[in-house]
Amino acid sequence: MAAVSFSDFDVERARQAAADVVDPEIPVLTIADLGILRRVYADENGVVAEVSPTYTGCPAVLAIELAVEAALRDAGFDRVRIVRTMSPPWSSDDITAVGREKLRAYGIAPPEQRRGKGALLFADDTIACPKCGSTDSERISEFGSTACKALWRCRTCREPFDYFKCV
Repeated sequence: MAAVSFSDFDVERARQAAADVVDPEIPVLTIADLGILRRVYADENGVVAEVSPTYTGCPAVLAIELAVEAALRDAGFDRVRIVRTMSPPWSSDDITAVGREKLRAYGIAPPEQRRGKGALLFADDTIACPKCGSTDSERISEFGSTACKALWRCRTCREPFDYFKCV
């Protein structure tokens, strides 16, 4: 098989095609917003996209990898490889500022930015309601619509909402 040659323009086009892939569980976020698209580059065999799962048991990871592969092929890249990378591990701190605002607008409280084991062990006591902004809220359940979210309720507007957990 002959080596493939790519220009910087081709690599950027591939990166953008991969970056535009939407998260299957939260359709307002792209994988770039979520921070799981680690890098896209070209090697002698074609285009490589590195993706990190949000956590090791994430059921959406295979769907995301297949969607990235399809997006790259749709963008005209014939030789595509998707690499699942666990290092460095993904953290909720990797969600971009744009991604956090998209979550809030969608009705999901974005995670507090706290890296490290303490983020998992010491849950947040006060979470701002994404609907009314009140911090008078309470956790109803450690698990929301997906394992990476907890279910909260605002005491002010009385609306339930998901909170994207810190990891």
